[in-house]
Amino acid sequence: MSDPTTKPSEEARALERARQLPNARTGMDAATLRRAFADHLHYSQGKDEHSATALDRFFAVAYAVRDRMVNRWIQTQQAYYKADAKRVYYLSLEFLMGRALGANLINLDLYEPMRRALEELGISLADLLEQETDAGLGNGGLGRLAACFLDSMATLSLPAYGYGIRYEFGIFEQELRNGYQVEKPEEWLRFGNAWEIPRPEYMVPVHFGGRTERVTDAHGQVRVRWVDTRTVMGMPYDTPIAGYCNDTVNTLRLWRARASQELDLDDFHAGDYLAAVEEKNLSENISKVLYPNDFTVMGKELRLRQQYFFVACSINDIVSRYLKIHTGFAQFSDKVAIQLNDTHPAVAIAELMRILVDEHGVAWQEAWDITRATFAYTNHTLMPEALEKWSVELFARMLPRHLEIIYDINQRFLDEISARYPYDVPKLHRMSLIEEGPTKMVRTAHLAVVGSHSTNGVAELHTDLLKSNLFRDFFELWPERFNSKTNGITPRRWLLLANPQLASTISEVLENDWPRHLNELARLAPLADDAAFRRRFREIKRDNKTRLAAIISEQNGLTVDVDSIFDVQVKRIHEYKRQLLNVMHIVALYNRIKADRTCDMVPRTFIFGGKAAPGYLLAKGIIKLINSVADVINHDPDVAGRLKVVFLKNYRVSLAERIVPAADLSEQISTAGTEASGTGNMKFALNGALTIGTLDGANIEIRREVGSENFFLFGLTVEEVAALWQRGYDPREYIRANPELRGVLDALGSNLFCPNEPALFRPIVDLLENHGDGYLLCADFASYLAAQEQVAQTYRDPERWSQMAILNVARMGAFSSDHTIQRYADEIWKVSPVRPT
Repeated sequence: MSDPTTKPSEEARALERARQLPNARTGMDAATLRRAFADHLHYSQGKDEHSATALDRFFAVAYAVRDRMVNRWIQTQQAYYKADAKRVYYLSLEFLMGRALGANLINLDLYEPMRRALEELGISLADLLEQETDAGLGNGGLGRLAACFLDSMATLSLPAYGYGIRYEFGIFEQELRNGYQVEKPEEWLRFGNAWEIPRPEYMVPVHFGGRTERVTDAHGQVRVRWVDTRTVMGMPYDTPIAGYCNDTVNTLRLWRARASQELDLDDFHAGDYLAAVEEKNLSENISKVLYPNDFTVMGKELRLRQQYFFVACSINDIVSRYLKIHTGFAQFSDKVAIQLNDTHPAVAIAELMRILVDEHGVAWQEAWDITRATFAYTNHTLMPEALEKWSVELFARMLPRHLEIIYDINQRFLDEISARYPYDVPKLHRMSLIEEGPTKMVRTAHLAVVGSHSTNGVAELHTDLLKSNLFRDFFELWPERFNSKTNGITPRRWLLLANPQLASTISEVLENDWPRHLNELARLAPLADDAAFRRRFREIKRDNKTRLAAIISEQNGLTVDVDSIFDVQVKRIHEYKRQLLNVMHIVALYNRIKADRTCDMVPRTFIFGGKAAPGYLLAKGIIKLINSVADVINHDPDVAGRLKVVFLKNYRVSLAERIVPAADLSEQISTAGTEASGTGNMKFALNGALTIGTLDGANIEIRREVGSENFFLFGLTVEEVAALWQRGYDPREYIRANPELRGVLDALGSNLFCPNEPALFRPIVDLLENHGDGYLLCADFASYLAAQEQVAQTYRDPERWSQMAILNVARMGAFSSDHTIQRYADEIWKVSPVRPT
């Protein structure tokens, strides 16, 4: 892009006049959109109405929409340059974007015009939306949060960029075979990507390995050179991110690894064709797959290569953009804010120091002050084992200069600690960036905290636990650097797109700008007492349940009762999320029916979805257990009409958009003190599901907002959990005291749910019974069942249930990602909106 701060040339003025003329690339009315669609079908896809497939038609629509984004995109970037604005760079190893077409149509206010344009051609927009493949470049909540944040940064007109990796294969596609999870490659780029634009002119060299040497420069200063390295090229692909009805279009830049040399001609001419392309294959493995299995040494090495690759590309890009209109680095932290989304990008701190000190000759202390003032760090986990650490040996082999820089940072930091806390050697060991032991490790979370001016948690409880437990020493040293920013979700995707009937009904009551000011939903609260509105609310919920029931019928071959409670738990499968506790409740209900076939029970449909990490055997065993329990219950005539269990395979963003609006009950049942925040809890509540949950993560704040009377609470608190572990937790005490719990475990441990694989689930029961109940399922079981009974009794009163659900929707304004991002902008980044003119 040419420098927009210079005086426009005659060519630029002529081009601008031409762009102002109405044409098929810019017009927003149905007729012009229809022409744009026809043009792209013909000229971009090379098809006519006879040969075009549904996928061709999807691409034609997508290109027509992208055209309307590109002009706004260029104007937005020009506005940022002209304002010399401070910019935010959001570094994340995951962006779980999902499908883009529907969201872009909504944000450009084109959904209805495009629907009408296609309808006149006999084409269904809804059908074309289903042609798009999810961009699954994330593992779960972390990547989906990043996607919501991009939407909000654009909607707030903040000068912001997302940086990540353009994985060739995203989160795996989940198949089920005999109830077991089987992973298949997720080829999201198989048919191309309508939204991205490759930018080979901005390719970045990235170095690995080699060694360092000291040299004296022309000014007599000793400089460090990183030499004899292996080079990989990072090629950027840009995706436009549209704000909601505001003409701002920001950029998501994803990096693809390319070989610095595509083909070794010497090897090729010698006939060694495999060796000729070996370098290309090794280089391009870096961006091949999301999260390689890091149980092996090679897996760990590839994971670190990924992290440094995208960080090096991004920091180089950021510095280059800054230097386009600035000389020297005195203003760098006034013009650049870099947010680390969890610990994965933490090596960016060492990389910026390397560029400043080694490449630009900035003095160490000045460079450190700039770096610390530039970076901010968001922590997303309370589990020490999830905080990444890398062996010093691996770092020395792959990134020798960065290890030297980390050692220098650490020495200066420990000197500071020693001066403040003399003779406190244990504190030095706890806070050091290097973990001593048989294998020395680099603590990247400590690097992130020490190298940033702000460290935030993602919910109030999470932040309190960071201060009191995980980063206690750092909080005592720098209390002013710690703050809380509760996560949020974009209402554009999770209400306007996912639940158009409810969104339309809300718009009939409120002004149309409520998707940008979600606190306006509070004005719905009085309608919870309006019988006609409650009836309309129930009709919408039932319609959404009917649509989900059709998906269940198609995918699982099951007929479910849309008047039953749709009891939903969809999220990553993990022990701490306690899908197993949910299964234990299902088995308890099943046992009750088998003991008394006449028992009165509110019908329920239990709906699960989620993926287990390929190497997480226990989580994969839980998936098998859910499907085995489903197989027995769904085929037992004794429970017909009362219980159904469904596991929807291959959970992803587009499937969530169907499940969330249909849920009656949202299961947010993690052990208190284990979930950082959660955002699924927010999506369900915004769509009128009631929550059953513990006082964990953002559940606490949701319950406070919606009212304790509109939330089904159970389980131990964080304090009670700590006290229980302190005095010694023995699950057998709870099992002996609770015959129903004993009966559930006996059923799970028998062959009832695994007649063809005897004792298959016995290890899970043995784990719970023999001090392996690390997430207190037995301790919380009775409380959970009592809360579930309260759920059932409330559901018997549809008017009361509807009232509670409407109040949940009305009180979710605080959980818009717009609100969260505004707090980041005001309190951490210190950036202001810049609107294109």
